[in-house]
Amino acid sequence: MNKIVANAEQALEGITDNMTVMLGGFGLCGIPENCIAALLKKGVKNLTCISNNAGVDDFGIGLMLKQRQVRKMISSYVGENAEFERQLLSGELEVELLPQGTLAERIRAGGAGIPAFFTPAGYGTEVAEGKESREFHGKMYLMETWLKADFALVKAWKGDAMGNLVFKGTARNFNPMMATAGKITVAEVEEIVPVGELDPNQIHTSGIYVQRIFQGKDYEKRIEQRTITKK
Repeated sequence: MNKIVANAEQALEGITDNMTVMLGGFGLCGIPENCIAALLKKGVKNLTCISNNAGVDDFGIGLMLKQRQVRKMISSYVGENAEFERQLLSGELEVELLPQGTLAERIRAGGAGIPAFFTPAGYGTEVAEGKESREFHGKMYLMETWLKADFALVKAWKGDAMGNLVFKGTARNFNPMMATAGKITVAEVEEIVPVGELDPNQIHTSGIYVQRIFQGKDYEKRIEQRTITKK
């Protein structure tokens, strides 16, 4: 089955206002740059965005925030985005902050069909507000529910026409689990290779989870803060 589409615009057909969208990546590493650019151009609004972070002011999801496309963010780390902070403090943006491991497991649970699980992370803090808690073996745990999305937008290093994906380095943090949790998963890749060329033992995401794939272009691959040692 050939799942290749021409570009990000075709890959995002069907995304409308008020949808829930997962965006892969860790910091600015492994983010779906082409898909974000297409979302900006498309102009859809009132999105619930699930992402480990919210980009920076002039890149990534930060550009969507600046264009007022995001109604709610479900994230773990948002410290690099001044516009995010402004919208949060002004009440313009609804935010659900989670421990990073909890966010990852809620996404994984969504892909695995597990509606809820218990974790000790966040018990006794604001994270626990409104959530059920139980004691197991003398320790208190919070019940967390799965996260799923209408669209999951992921970025991979290589892929084939069947949607099999290989991620590289830090891009493996959230992209693979998000790929399993979307009703429609869109993969943008740096290189599309012929079916059969990827080593089956090295495939990180099976094509069964991916509905659309395209070869991205013009990746900036920014780093939030580059620190170098002075000579």
